[in-house]
Amino acid sequence: MAQTREDATPLRLFWLTTLSMVLILSQSLMAHARGAPESFAELAERISPAVVNITTSTTVAGRTGPQGIVPEGSPFEDFFREFQDRNGDQSPRRSSALGSGFVISEDGFIVTNNHVIEGADEIQIEFFEGFELPATLVGTDPNTDIALLKVEADNALKYVNFGDSNKARVGDWVMAMGNPLGQGFSVSAGIVSARNRALSGTYDDYIQTDAAINRGNSGGPLFNMDGEVIGVNTAILSPNGGSIGIGFSMASNVVTRVVDQLKEFGETRRGWLGVRIQDVTEDVAEALGLSEAKGALVSDVPEGPAMEGGMQAGDVIVSFDGVDVEDTRQLVRTVANTPVGKTVRVMVNRDGTTQTLKITLGRREEAESSVPASLEAPADEPQEMETMGLTLSPLTEDLREELSVPAGVDGLAVMSVDEASEAFEKGVRAGDVITEAGQTAVASVSDLEDRVAEAREEGRKSILLLVRRGGDPRFVALGLQED
Repeated sequence: MAQTREDATPLRLFWLTTLSMVLILSQSLMAHARGAPESFAELAERISPAVVNITTSTTVAGRTGPQGIVPEGSPFEDFFREFQDRNGDQSPRRSSALGSGFVISEDGFIVTNNHVIEGADEIQIEFFEGFELPATLVGTDPNTDIALLKVEADNALKYVNFGDSNKARVGDWVMAMGNPLGQGFSVSAGIVSARNRALSGTYDDYIQTDAAINRGNSGGPLFNMDGEVIGVNTAILSPNGGSIGIGFSMASNVVTRVVDQLKEFGETRRGWLGVRIQDVTEDVAEALGLSEAKGALVSDVPEGPAMEGGMQAGDVIVSFDGVDVEDTRQLVRTVANTPVGKTVRVMVNRDGTTQTLKITLGRREEAESSVPASLEAPADEPQEMETMGLTLSPLTEDLREELSVPAGVDGLAVMSVDEASEAFEKGVRAGDVITEAGQTAVASVSDLEDRVAEAREEGRKSILLLVRRGGDPRFVALGLQED
């Protein structure tokens, strides 16, 4: 039976109403998933009082004239004095710089970048409410570009708390605050563009953001939507000096450890293992018979905690203090964040088997310069060998002197390298010294021949060489040539 217009109207209204409710609910869920606020105004108003502008003053030596050109009492002395006077005042002058920071405690501790206050004679803090206070320097850490300041105020100061930067996800909303280009308090918003960025430092763990960061924002905070500091704005990537949406903030989980140590000791105290390490590449993993390219390969063990704990060159560190080791960068940061003096369990892969070592960490800042471990000196064997694109010769006294190889270091000197070879591609050069092959010391051509033969018998496609250049060791895996 045909449906009348009157009968269809309620049904149409029902479906339209249902569809509208679905669209509204869908939009609400999408907004909630994005975490997109309708406005940043309430958050900015709540946390602005804890953000500060920093002005520093530095005494710069005045320019010096042509002093010493003529002897005292010379008839030309007056002429040169007039020349100096015409070229301006030669007395010391004051230079100022601007930056940002934020208060982390009601009693006046302030965090900023080290480069903001480095070399400053005076540090002045301007607060959001308009008053100013002088600051004293508590301590700095150039490695992470963090500095801790202290002001004395009559009343409790408004402050902000650190958040957990590890919870920040790519795509989360963030807000940066500071003093860009000396314009005063300013707010910019964006998202987390990337995590775990490294620029140039050993302990780098930067959050990348597209929130506008410019000169003068250095040392200012990067907030999450809960008003917690998850980063300290430090650097920008820009061809013109202005923001192009690529800014970097040192992650709060790095900053908090530094701040705690600066507050307690006035300096950093990082753990020190005492090894030279390199990443485990695919070819190195194959040469060592490892199932995957993970961990940190120990290339040298000078005197220090690791040597005392029984670690050896050629060990692959796979776990440190219960944390799996992915690569060298992660290991360095993990060790640095471990308390000095703590005895930790370090799991290593050695000759295909797993061993656990107990090592008591030293303090990195106090570590003396490394001294390469010496090897037992074998008898001379003055003959050359050509293999894997390398021309090799045992170290004679003449070669040792020519290559400046210290006493106690023995091996095969690289006389020449075929530029078309894999060895040349991987950076081996004439003048290098090969001290180990297959994780066994070599001092003669026959030693190397034996190691190559063993690797082939075990079915390996490459062999691991320990190459030293100027005292610095590194492992290189080279493919074995067919007979």
